[in-house]
Amino acid sequence: MDAFYLAIDVGTGSVRAALVDARGVVRSIAAHEHEQIVPRYGWSEQRPADWWSGAARSIREVLESVPDAAARVVAVCACGQMHGTVLIDDDGNLTRETAPLWNDKRTSAEVAAFRARADYASHARQAANPATPAWPAFKLQWLKANDPAAFERATTVFMPKDYVNFRLTGERACDWSDASTSYLMDASTRTWCRALLDAFGLDAAKLAPIRAPLDILGGVTQDAAAQTGLREGTPVLVGGADYPVSVLGSGVYAPGLASDITGTSSIITVIADTPLLHPDVSNLVTCDGSWGRFMLLDSGGDAMRWARRAFHENALSYDVITQKAASAPVGSDGMFFLPYLTGERLGEHSNSRAQFFGITAKHGLGHLHRAVLEGVAFAVRRQIALLRPEGGGIDRIVAASGGARAALWLAIKASMYRTPILVPAEVECGVTGCAILAATAHGQFARLADAVSAFVRFESEVQPDPRASDRYDRMMPIFEGLYAQAQQFYDDLDALDAHALVAHARQG
Repeated sequence: MDAFYLAIDVGTGSVRAALVDARGVVRSIAAHEHEQIVPRYGWSEQRPADWWSGAARSIREVLESVPDAAARVVAVCACGQMHGTVLIDDDGNLTRETAPLWNDKRTSAEVAAFRARADYASHARQAANPATPAWPAFKLQWLKANDPAAFERATTVFMPKDYVNFRLTGERACDWSDASTSYLMDASTRTWCRALLDAFGLDAAKLAPIRAPLDILGGVTQDAAAQTGLREGTPVLVGGADYPVSVLGSGVYAPGLASDITGTSSIITVIADTPLLHPDVSNLVTCDGSWGRFMLLDSGGDAMRWARRAFHENALSYDVITQKAASAPVGSDGMFFLPYLTGERLGEHSNSRAQFFGITAKHGLGHLHRAVLEGVAFAVRRQIALLRPEGGGIDRIVAASGGARAALWLAIKASMYRTPILVPAEVECGVTGCAILAATAHGQFARLADAVSAFVRFESEVQPDPRASDRYDRMMPIFEGLYAQAQQFYDDLDALDAHALVAHARQG
């Protein structure tokens, strides 16, 4: 019987599990959603126990959907949302029910203070990244100060996929893609950095060992086998963060191609031999050990999800909403949407807000929906030029994740960037990336590049529309102006919110 690779993707909206065969074909997939908790503006949390519950249920469902599947799974590989900071004790129990997520902005004050330090420039070089509220180093600093009991009881800090791996195997580890965006790894040695740990007052003993994504972490335990239906002892890889694994699974692993992953967020990536040290650019170590230069917009697909909830109370499908957006002309008749629903990761104002601008009596619901799609593309275009490799351009952009299913959005992006966009036949690129890692670790392929060539196929290419590109070129300076002029109001809005909280507390 054919062998299967089991892929697990711990996303922000759901946990997916999939069976992928030795040809790279997804044979079965299941997903279970989990809640994103927003106690106040700028905060974002989830329960790690929900990730494990969703993973166990999804694994069991896919195994039950194919005859003898558990006996045919030869390796398991997980990827997961980045930066979610999980604390567990020596017995493996959570010391805190919830974990702050990648889009949590509660550490803005800590980041501002860190950037003001005299030694900030040297620390940024060591981490190969600018300081941002996303990084776990700042989350740990906040947890140490604001939830000291949970922090002190913790003996290990996990990222989301590491927690699921721990529940599968009982083993503790972190991979170099998650570690490189923790703001605690030395970019030159790829080990935990003593200078950075000291700067945050953190103990290296709480950090899991950094290992390669292709390493075998351990085998499925008896307890995990009972919960998931997997065979006890099935090998589990260290795996990687969902974003670099999706980049790999989309076929982007060498210079010349760029990646556009639009899931909850929107991420543009260029592969390079070295990180790019720039205050608006982030860097991580890819699955094969190269560097990925990237920019991230926290509200990518989440902007569309917000519009569906706000305008339709989730009653309409995304297909129907996209049809409404398609009814509006290119440029939405001069209406703009700034998509900063959860602030920004980089830039001077992580507390930025979203807004519509230019609404007139002629605008309708279709214009609003199209403006949301175009607004995300405008926001990405603001920084995409920074990522272009030195002396070269980007020949193609490969679309991945849920955004690769939206034909209208792909057409908008191709015209916005004036660059053709390739669409993989399998848009669940995180699943494919996990399968590529598992197949290489299992020995089916000698190199990751061979697995990519065998597993990744492209089904279409979206070309820019010159007339749409011209329209977006004329609109872009207005978007830039709106972005710049709005900055002055964000702190005022924070003060207004703070005043309202104080007034409410007094009334209570």
